[in-house]
Order: sequence, then structure tokens, then C-alpha cells
Amino acid sequence: MASKKIGEVILDVQNISLSFGGVKALTDISFNVREHEIRAIIGPNGAGKSSMLNCINGVYQPQQGSITFRGQTFKHMNSRQVAEMGVARTFQNLALFKGMSVLDNIMTGRNLQMKTNVFQQAWRFGAAEREETAQREKVERIIDFLEIQAYRKTPVGRLPYGLQKRVDLGRALAMEPQVLLLDEPMAGMNVEEKQDMCRFILDVNDEFGTTIVLIEHDMGVVMDISDRVVVLDYGKKIGDGAPDEVRANEDVIRAYLGTSH
Repeated sequence: MASKKIGEVILDVQNISLSFGGVKALTDISFNVREHEIRAIIGPNGAGKSSMLNCINGVYQPQQGSITFRGQTFKHMNSRQVAEMGVARTFQNLALFKGMSVLDNIMTGRNLQMKTNVFQQAWRFGAAEREETAQREKVERIIDFLEIQAYRKTPVGRLPYGLQKRVDLGRALAMEPQVLLLDEPMAGMNVEEKQDMCRFILDVNDEFGTTIVLIEHDMGVVMDISDRVVVLDYGKKIGDGAPDEVRANEDVIRAYLGTSH
């Protein structure tokens, strides 16, 4: 971990506040993400972690603050703009097409890369056929990378939960993101599945050079794989720094870790 090169700030979140009616979900949150790092967002349930990811990828529009991505500052962005700029997202509750195969699910992540129109794609002639072949080759590489070759043609709904999570990661990777937002990628997994997912996250970060922003409840995982950690509690930032700094932070211990840690 120590040998990898962390770059300049790629994503800068400044003074984000988000309310739903009279309920404050986020209050004046600022933090940044550096190129090629694994940046964790942690905190108790209801701390605002998923709301923060939803602001970054354009699902929610914060009432205050701005987000700067690669030097461009935005008050408001929609999800498609964010995806086109190179930010992909996995979801806490799997949003896969359960009746479709693993291959076809991951292919949906290539839509932004498709240059031919829907009519050409439907008839699969000429340029559309060549393009689909090229896109399928890239998807096959992701399937190999995630070690799910044996399930290529299997409907996703028939796969065990841990493998469905892997397909979800594959679909996000198919977008070739510069920044990958992972919302509790290990929720509901057993120990072995978590170890596999940790390995894939580290490999994505290392081999693809992808910057990763990660929400995760398993503190052992967070401390093992993260370069820096930001801590939220009741929608406010209470800690930010290297894993060891955060682990020793009294506010974090009180709010989240418990005194036994």
C-alpha cells in the first residue's frame, strides 16, 4: 500500500449541505479525494454516507456547496453528466437486471461508450456489429478479471449474493470510470466473500489505477484497505485523516467505534 503513488486532488467536495424538508441530512461537509487513492466514508447508520455519495453522483442536488471534479466546479449535476465525466457507482441494494445474463448485465455498463444509434444496434449491421464485438471483448476482460467466467451466460438472479455483488462491480468497471463510488460493497457478505471483494477492490485500484470512494461498515476492512478515511455522524464531519489517526480520534471512538476499540 505504501509504495503506490497518490496524485493530486481529483474530487473536491466543499461545504455541502443537504436537507429534506426540515431534516438536515448533511451539514457543511468538506473533504477531497486524491487521484489513485482509496478514500473511505464511515459513520453510524443515518450518518449521511449514502446521501453524500448521492450528491457526488448527481442523484441529490445539495442546497449549498459545490463539487469540483478535475478542476471543473459544479453546483448541480445530473447523473448522466457525472457518468459521462467518468464517475461510476455501485449501489447498496443491487440494481441488476435479474433475468439477464452476467455478460448482458455488464454490457449495460458500456452504453456510454457506444457511438452507433439504437436503430443500428437493433439491426446489428456494419459499424454497429463491429462496435458490439469490440465492446464485448472489453466486457469479457472484466469477466476474466473478476473470475466469473463460469457464470457468463447465467441469469444474475440465480447467482449467490456475493457473486451478484461482483457483477454489480463489473458493470461499474465497464464504464471505465476514473472515480468509482462503492456503496457498502461488502454488506451482507460472509468472511470469504468479503476477502474476495477486498482483493478485487485493491486490484481495481492498483491495476486499473481507478480512484475509489468507499462506504463500508466493516471497520477491519476500512482500516486495512483505505488510504484516508472521512467520518460522518448525524450529517456532520467529525474526523478526517489516515486510518490510524481516525482510529485514535476521541470523537470517532465515541460516535462510532465504541470505547472497547
